[in-house]
Amino acid sequence: MISLKLRIIFYTSIPLFVAHGMEEYINHLYNVHSSFKWLFSYFDSMAIPQATFLLFQIAFWLLLIISAVLLSGEKWRLYMMILPGLIFIFELHHFWKAYASWNYYPGVITAIGFPILGFFYWKELIRLFGAKK
Repeated sequence: MISLKLRIIFYTSIPLFVAHGMEEYINHLYNVHSSFKWLFSYFDSMAIPQATFLLFQIAFWLLLIISAVLLSGEKWRLYMMILPGLIFIFELHHFWKAYASWNYYPGVITAIGFPILGFFYWKELIRLFGAKK
């Protein structure tokens, strides 16, 4: 079962993710991050309406898959909570990029909150997995 503490930490992360995405967008992360360039290069040759439609479809399919998993039961909901935890870890790349360049890297300011929330999030998630045994 997902604890109230884990839910609160997750709910607290939502505005941070929104602010972080806005910081990345405003500062053009999509132009400097190599994995985004690689991942979305397929869309470069498409017209904007075509690319927008395809990205919407992919996002919708992911929403359906995640919804199905969440409806599968409490065990799967707990497993799904690993995904945000992995994103907390992934967001550390902002610090590495800023450190390597000795410059501002898009997203580094709001990324400061991810290791803090991530620590408490993983601590509670690991506790819940231990309690399931």
